[in-house]
Amino acid sequence: MNNPPQLDHWHRIVFEHDLAALSALLAEEVVFRSPFVWQPYHGREPTFFVLSTVIEIFADFAYHRELISGDQWALEFSARIGNRSLKGIDLIRWNEAGQIIEFEVFIRPFNALQALGQEMQQRLAAKGFT
Repeated sequence: MNNPPQLDHWHRIVFEHDLAALSALLAEEVVFRSPFVWQPYHGREPTFFVLSTVIEIFADFAYHRELISGDQWALEFSARIGNRSLKGIDLIRWNEAGQIIEFEVFIRPFNALQALGQEMQQRLAAKGFT
């Protein structure tokens, strides 16, 4: 089975921390669902702030399983935050123009999610994003 070309592009963005390419990949009307808040973020700017900050925080990030079905992806990953290891899933949906229109994240275990939340809160506040 052939992977879509966007998958290689996505990997390059994540592993090379290509933030300009990340911003361009997000549709203006993208919706981001965080594991921390009950209401989604709407729009490119808040989604970019969250994703670019996560890219900075995660250590030893790796993808394990990538399930692709047309314009919908489920990407299983692992990472570290300090001494906490985590597993997660990114659910991504694409539009016809090849941009991300939905991004939802699930993370476990709870103590790693808490560590991520604390680090995100500090970094986003420092960037003026609340």
